[in-house]
Order: sequence, then C-alpha cells, then structure tokens
Amino acid sequence: MTKVVACIDGSNSTQAVCDYASWSSLKLEAPLEFLHVLDKKTNPQHSDISGNIGLGSRESLLKELTELDEKRGRIALQHGYERLESVKARAIQLGVTTPLSRQRHGDLVSTLQEIEQEVRLLVMGKQGADGDHFRDHVGSNIESVVRTMHRPILITPTMYKEPHNLMIAYDGSATTRKCVEMVAASPLFTGLTCHLVMVSNDAKETEKQLNWAKKVLTLAGFDVKCAVMAGDVKHALCAYRDQNDISMVVMGAYGHSKIRQFFVGSITTKMIQHTADVPLLLLR
Repeated sequence: MTKVVACIDGSNSTQAVCDYASWSSLKLEAPLEFLHVLDKKTNPQHSDISGNIGLGSRESLLKELTELDEKRGRIALQHGYERLESVKARAIQLGVTTPLSRQRHGDLVSTLQEIEQEVRLLVMGKQGADGDHFRDHVGSNIESVVRTMHRPILITPTMYKEPHNLMIAYDGSATTRKCVEMVAASPLFTGLTCHLVMVSNDAKETEKQLNWAKKVLTLAGFDVKCAVMAGDVKHALCAYRDQNDISMVVMGAYGHSKIRQFFVGSITTKMIQHTADVPLLLLR
C-alpha cells in the first residue's frame, strides 16, 4: 500500500511538515510514515592529520578521533529517533492512527528513489536545518528531489495553516491538463474551493482551455473560480495567490509550457522561494 511520506530533519519546518503530512494522510485515508535520513554530509568526519604528528601520538589521537566519530554517530542517531517519536506523537494527537517511522543512513535523494514505489505523496519542508534563519532560503535537497521523484511533492512553509482553497496554475498544456485531472480525482482536495488561474494574452484559446478545465473540476464537485492574468507568469500567479488568500498552490512540474521554465535549474529555487507562507504541491 502506498503512503504519505514526510521527511523530517529537525529544522524549523519539522512541525509544519508533520501537520501537513497528517492532514494529507487523513484526507487521503492513507498510512503516514515519517522518514529521517542521517546524511554523512551533515556529520563531517575528522581531518587526516596523521602526517603532522609522531607515530605514538598519531595512533593515540586517531583512536580518540575514531571514538569521537562513533559518539557523534550515536548522538545523531538518538536525536533522529527522538525527532521521529515526537512527530509520531503529534500526528496521533491530530488523529492519525499508528503513524510509522523509518531512519536511514545515506543520501536523502537516493533513499527516496529506493522507496519511490511506496510513496503516494511526499511532504518536505521548503527550508532545511541550514536555512532556518533565512526566510527565502530553499533546502539543498529540494531541487534534486523535485527533478528525481515522479510522485506528487508537497513543499511546506515553516508554519501550518489548514488549507481551505487551492489555486491551480493552468496553461492548457498536457502537463497542466493532467494536473487538473489529478486534482479532480483526488480526495485530498475534497471540500476546497478551486481557483483556476491562467496567464495568457490569447483570449480565444484561453477561453477554450478554461472551459475544459472548469468542466472537469465542476463535474468532480468543485466550486470553481476562473481567472485570466496578464504579464509575467511568476509575478501574476504570486499576485493572485496573495490577493485571494490562497492556502495551497498546485502546479505541474516539468511540463512543456511557459511554466516549465520555472522548474529548470536555478529558476526552480526562485519559484519555490516565492511560495512564501503557502505550501506548493508539484504534480508529475
């Protein structure tokens, strides 16, 4: 059975990740698993200074350094376990039955690739522990995960706010049409008002594409509000989001469209930075 998988790293986003993951688990009626990966890059090993000291001192110091590394590893493992237990307890308070946990050593992206078939929805914070003091910082793993995983990814801000509506960034491409169909079919969005937003200067084509998407969503039971914006895609979408109190943005990733440019290279980081206090759901 596939499940909601939430990546926990001890950053300021941890509680929001837990809350959004719990909300998603309950809406989807899917199991919830918290994942903590002990990355060697975040636990640096001692430097090799063996050539700078005498033989006897070198052996003694190397032994001490090895013991220190082992101690660091045990502490990191214990901290990770405690974090997992903490978010599991919170998830239970929020109504999730028997949340699961998993702790792994290695690289986050590789770990997610290994378990990809188990994932129905991946939830992770916008900021890693290295970016807690910077509002627009994006965690170092975000872009790699987005480019690698072929599962829906919910990128959360640092504070949780229960979603009451969603905005679909739509442009009529095959990717965003699939995005509309996925939203229409998913219980995750049941009961939410749907804002369907296009950025286009072609009125005739825009009307045709909007009518198709609105029909699909309306037949699925959504209250749909349509809007057409002009200008730069990113700025127009962010402006609409802010002006209409949108609580979740849904976009297709890597589509052959104008939106695609916002998910390639450094532009991915810029787009995620502009999620502000609103979670961003990327659908593949």
